[in-house]
Parts: sequence; C-alpha cells; structure tokens
Amino acid sequence: MTKIIDKFLAQVEVTEHLWITMPDGCRLAAKLWLPVDAYQNPVPAILEYIPYRKSDGTANRDQVIHAYFAGHGYAGVRVDMRGTGNSEGIQLDEYLPIEQQDGQDILTWIASQPWCTGAVGMMGISWGGVSSLQAATYRHPALKAILPVCASDDRYYDDGSYFLGCLSGQTIGWGAVMLGRNGRPPDPAVVGESWREQWLNRLSEPNLYVDTWLRHQRRDAYWLQGTVQGHYDKIQCPVYAVTGWADCWPNTVLRLLENLPKSLPKKGTIGPWGHAYPHHGIPLPAIGFLQEALRWWDRWLKGIENGIDQESRLNAYIQEQVPPDARHSVRSGRWVTELEWPSPRISRQRLFIGNSQIANQPISGDAVIIKSPLSCGLCSGEYMPWYTSGFSPQLPLDQSDDDARSVIFDGPTLKTPLEILGTPWTELCITPSAPSGLIAVRLCDVWPDGASTLITFGLLNLAQRDGRESPRPVEPNVRYQVRVKLNDTGYLLVPGHRLRLALSTSYWPMAWPAPDAGSLALEPRESYLDLPVFEGPSPDGTRPFLEPEHAAPLETETLREAHHERVINHDIFSGETVLWLVKDGGRQRFLHNQIEAEEATTERYLIDDINPLSARAEYTAHQVIGRGEWETRIESNLTVTCSHESFFLDAKLTAYESDAEIFSRDWNTEIPRDGF
Repeated sequence: MTKIIDKFLAQVEVTEHLWITMPDGCRLAAKLWLPVDAYQNPVPAILEYIPYRKSDGTANRDQVIHAYFAGHGYAGVRVDMRGTGNSEGIQLDEYLPIEQQDGQDILTWIASQPWCTGAVGMMGISWGGVSSLQAATYRHPALKAILPVCASDDRYYDDGSYFLGCLSGQTIGWGAVMLGRNGRPPDPAVVGESWREQWLNRLSEPNLYVDTWLRHQRRDAYWLQGTVQGHYDKIQCPVYAVTGWADCWPNTVLRLLENLPKSLPKKGTIGPWGHAYPHHGIPLPAIGFLQEALRWWDRWLKGIENGIDQESRLNAYIQEQVPPDARHSVRSGRWVTELEWPSPRISRQRLFIGNSQIANQPISGDAVIIKSPLSCGLCSGEYMPWYTSGFSPQLPLDQSDDDARSVIFDGPTLKTPLEILGTPWTELCITPSAPSGLIAVRLCDVWPDGASTLITFGLLNLAQRDGRESPRPVEPNVRYQVRVKLNDTGYLLVPGHRLRLALSTSYWPMAWPAPDAGSLALEPRESYLDLPVFEGPSPDGTRPFLEPEHAAPLETETLREAHHERVINHDIFSGETVLWLVKDGGRQRFLHNQIEAEEATTERYLIDDINPLSARAEYTAHQVIGRGEWETRIESNLTVTCSHESFFLDAKLTAYESDAEIFSRDWNTEIPRDGF
C-alpha cells in the first residue's frame, strides 16, 4: 500500500492553468505546483510533457507526483502537448519535429521564470519518457538531468506497430485508441468560446495514425526521426532510466546503460512491474520511486553530494518461480545491485538443442519441422500490462497450450539454481518452405507438475533477418542462419524445475501472421541457445529502495465502476479462435473542477489455425468529457484485415455533443504489404 504524505516542509501552491506561448504564437496549457515562497527563493523545476490531458486524463497521477516534488522544494510543471488537452494547435502524429521543438521552447520558458533557478529536470512514463530522451539529444543548457520511465529508444523496433520487428496486432490497437483520444475537446471553461472550433479542427485534420505507420513498414527516415538509438552520444546530461520486466519495453534500460557515453552519469532500475510508475508498480513490490527521483534531482539540479551517482549502476529485480497466472499482483524475487553494466558477474552460457532436449554438449538429432497453428501465442499476455483503471488479468497464462503448438526442447531437471540476467538469444539454422515467415522463440520455466511459466520471448520476421531497414526476399528451400534476440529478463530457475525453449511459426496477436502458410525446417545441430548467466552473491535480503509514498490525490467521485474482461473462445465448427479484451475505466468526476470523464476500449482478435489471411483485428474506443449540462462523446472503431498483397483499414470516428452527432469521418484504405 502506497503511503500518502499530506504534510511537507514546503507549503505547496497550485496553479491549475497557465499559458506558455510558443514562438509561432501557439499557446500550450500547463499546470504548476510551486513552494509558496518560490518567487522569493527560486527552485529547480521538473517538467512532464505529454498529450494525455492535465485537467482530467492524468490529473490524479500528476497531482501525487508533482505536489510531492513541490513539497520537497521543486517546481512541478505539467504541460499538454500541442493539440491535446487545453493546448492550442493540432497533433498530427507522435514525436513530430514540432513536438520536440515545443519541448525545447518550454525548457527555455521554465528556466527564465522568476520562481526557477534555471535548472530543469525532465521525466515521464511511456510517451513522456520518450520525450525526455528526445529532449536530451538537443542539449538544452537548462536541462540538467532526465528520468525516463517505461520508455523506448527505438521508435520502430519497440514503439511503433513493428514490435520486435513484427507487425503487432496489439500495437495497432494503440493507434485506434489515439484516434478517439486525439479528438477530445478542450475545456470551454479554460479556452472560452473557441472550444468548439478547436474541437472540430482536432476531429477533421489528423490522419489515422495506423495508416501512417503502415505506409512505413521499413525502418526508414520516418521512424529514425525522433529515434535515440544510434544517437546516444548526443545525450550529455545524466540519465536515470527505469522500467519493468512485465512492460512492453523491458530492453531500453540495459541498452542505455551499454550505449550512452561512458563518462556520462547514468543509472538504471528494472523491477517486476508492467507499464506503470514504480510507486504504483504492479506486480508488487512497488518501490519508493519518488524518494529515489528526489535523490536524483537533488544531485543534479541542486548539486547536493548525496552519493546516488556513486552507488550501483543497475538495480534489477530477479524474479523467482511463480505458478503461471495472469492475475498475479505480487511477484516474488530479490533485488541485485551491479556497480557496472555490462556486469563482470555475468557469463554467456551456450546450450545445445536436439532430440527435444537442451544440453551443455552438442546433441545429435535430425531436422525438425516447425509449423504452428496460427492461434499459437494467445497465452502471451497483454502487450502492455497497464493497470491504469484497476487490477485486471493482463499477464501471461500457463504456457502449456502454446507449448503444445510449438516445437519444444527441455533441459534436464535442475540440481542447482540457474539465474539469468540480461539478453538471451538463439542462433537458429532454418529452411523455410514458403517465401515469407516468422519465428517466435520463448523461454519457459517448467514446473515439476508440468505447468509452464513464461520467462521471456523474442520474434523475428524472416524478411528482416539481415536488418530492419531493408527487408530481403525469403527464398523457399534455402537454408538461413538467423539470430533471434529475446527480451531482457531477470529470472531464477530453482532445483527441480526445467528450462524450456519453445519455437513456433506464429505468435498471435502479438505478431501479425506472414502471408504464406509455410513451415520451417530446423537443423538443431547448427542451432543453439545463449544465456546471460548471473553469478551474484547469496541473497541477503537487501532492498535498495524505501517503501512507496506519494502526495495526497485529488478528490474524485466514482460515477460508474471500472470493468475488465479477457476471454478466449474457440469455435470448433468454424475453427476460428477469438481473443476478446474489454478495458473499461468507468466514469469519474474530479471535484476540484467538476469535469466528468470516462474511457472504454474493446479489442477483438480473430484467426483460424490454417489460413494466415483470416487474421482480423477489431478495435473500438469510447471517450466522454463533460461538466454539468455540457457533455461530449467520441466513438471510434478500426478494423484491420489483409490479403496476400495488402492490409486493409476500415475506420470511423463520430463525435457527439449532448447526444447530437456533430461530426463523422470514415477511412477505407488499402496499403501494400512490404516484407510483412
């Protein structure tokens, strides 16, 4: 349970709304938390710059974080991006140059305010974490340190539709949600009579995000713009990166630690959490993230020699065995601290495969055919476990069903513990039977009773075997040697358990199926698994963090409870399998401004086990913003289907004011497949 702090050394004054004017005249909406004496005794500032609406969307999250910082002698500044919340302008896409330039101009504005010392830190989760990394590459003199959480340093490989190099059904869903989110209106009480005109512009001008993403199926200039990877040397301010093993972006922290300039102060923490700030981390244990952040800001924004830069380079949570269950709220394990990364306590261990076995020595064995039912992958769990509206079953299921649809290799029953920390990979010798295909690789912890817990996984689109920038044709009956990197992980396998390597040609809906229903012939004698084996000290109960705490939240009234569903149905007659997801955040009223807000989304993934062209994804989103007699509602939907040559997008956006339809827009688009 997170402790609530309602009394601080500094009394906090909140300005609900102020304007920050950009050089082109566009006004961005901001909220400000200040120590009451900041005009007499200026303080450093912490900026969070995101598109998720300061007045309602993230209002409570913002309050508990930035009031906490202000109570400890900082200015908390929360800014709505151009075209979102109460800010003017239009948001046409993610991470555009104008968005990044606005961030630089905001930093200039903050540093020049009479309540600011001129030192600014920047933080954020997800989009806000990416924005922090991007901002650091500009080397603004006021930006003294950043703290990105659950962020990506590679827009294509992690952040866009091409998760791990495969077209992801679930990341396409994010584009569908943003179709409705971007169309929400500004608040008339803030922007005045122009609110309706601004709203209609938001509805009519932006294109469908997914349309843009699918027109760039290669890692081209579109994705490289705003991508930090490959430009790590541009970052010259201290970086503290944080993520969770259960998040969709578990790899960024280790990549940053390995690739940022050696002389740069940098630090990383990886816990067991999904996509959440760590003081609200699920699965537990959550940590005292805000206390840790304060130490980071104190060191680099106030110059206090508190030792945080002399401590461990990496804090990582080694997850211990847990029976597979999508509803885990607690994850057992232990924290390890590494003074260096890469760590000298990690050695690479090569394991060989063959005859359904994993061994320390080469195994003789015949070629194996891999051809999975297309519904393989339904046990994977959510792409982005995201507990924003309460706990729900978003984690991986027992992997036994997916294991049965895969070719598996099992290690011997362990007699001693096996601890993994870092990036596993496989080297595979495969021969495809068709001119397209993918390979999914999973590592699992097999229990004595046969239950199978997912440790980590990786994907490879065979057209991208030599790189993501230029897909190459897949030639049937030609042997390829490919490397598949798995997501970073920290995991302990205990005596009595076995390590399993599972290979499949499908991982739906995490990866959209290749257009051809082919198989892969695996040559085990020329394939192997490479593990980062951690040989750390014996557990001593060390916990490098304090217990979680935050400032008191805003007062809200629940008008409708949240509701979640995750259902898998299989029609035996038709052979169709459907994954049905409902994420309904309910409806709440913010008592400080009387805004009422609700959001609900559904996702439906359909496929049969034989025909890859049967893949179908359907998304709906429902958004309501109102106050008293004023109410607006947006309904949006998107359906994605495919042929052998193309993807098809059918989308609709409809807006209502007091139940009267005031706007509607349709998309019907065909986009050629390009290596997917």
